[in-house]
Amino acid sequence: MEYLFYVAALGCLIVSWLKDRDRTLRGLQKAWKSLETLLPQLLGILLFTGMVIAWTSPERISRVIGAQSGWLGTLGAAVIGSLTLIPGFVAFPMAAVFLKNGGGYTQIAAFVSTLMMVGVVTYPMERRYFGTKVALVRNLLAFLFSFFVAGVIGWVHGA
Repeated sequence: MEYLFYVAALGCLIVSWLKDRDRTLRGLQKAWKSLETLLPQLLGILLFTGMVIAWTSPERISRVIGAQSGWLGTLGAAVIGSLTLIPGFVAFPMAAVFLKNGGGYTQIAAFVSTLMMVGVVTYPMERRYFGTKVALVRNLLAFLFSFFVAGVIGWVHGA
């Protein structure tokens, strides 16, 4: 299935090239510069994730965030997700690895949803732009909503 996206992207690139070579070339140069900027962060995150997974046994993952860890494991996963700043394109593959190594669906859903919605690390910037009340309420509602998401995912998976 992913090959379909590669073929579609290549097709769009060819159409763009045929329509306006200069503009396509400028777009490709911008994309390359963005990749150069993003690559050090991405490699650091991937290295960190790889080390955590290599040093953490499947038994420990299962004990801490496995299905049998219950709501305490879900709460722990939500807190860790709230404190972590990882982009989605790294979080989802990492969640898949945790699932393969014994993580529970409810716990992983809480981790990923808080990771994407709650911004403890970004709170100071949020507070500066939106004000303290808005930043706190947004983060609190996002944290609470992540438990709803986790519950639905757990229910759907268990059904």
